[in-house]
Amino acid sequence: MSAPSPTPSRGELPIIQATMDLIQWFVPLLNRMPRDHRFGLGDRLVQGLYDLLEGMVAARYSTAKLERLEPLNARLDLLRLQIRLLHNFQLIDDRRYEHVARLVEEVGRQLGGWISQQRRQGQTAAPA
Repeated sequence: MSAPSPTPSRGELPIIQATMDLIQWFVPLLNRMPRDHRFGLGDRLVQGLYDLLEGMVAARYSTAKLERLEPLNARLDLLRLQIRLLHNFQLIDDRRYEHVARLVEEVGRQLGGWISQQRRQGQTAAPA
């Protein structure tokens, strides 16, 4: 499994780099899952991760960032539940579960901060 990048690529938002690190950690693991889980839960997880990344890139360039970011919170919550299922089905051990939970929490913390920033900007931009 590849190690996460210590710093974002030049010009890349840290949250996008953190999400890419999460994908790079997860995809090889999911590819080694038993078939009965790989093509169900595994595919959904990978698709959810790619959807999350695409949503962040779209939000980065959107003028309506908040409208694009808020649904990503729900996507991230679903990913958390799917990861918990991986652990409950004993498809990942405790050590990997704790590691991926930290990666997801970091993405969640950054997403929450980005949403809060956009809400504050929206309040200051509203007419008095």
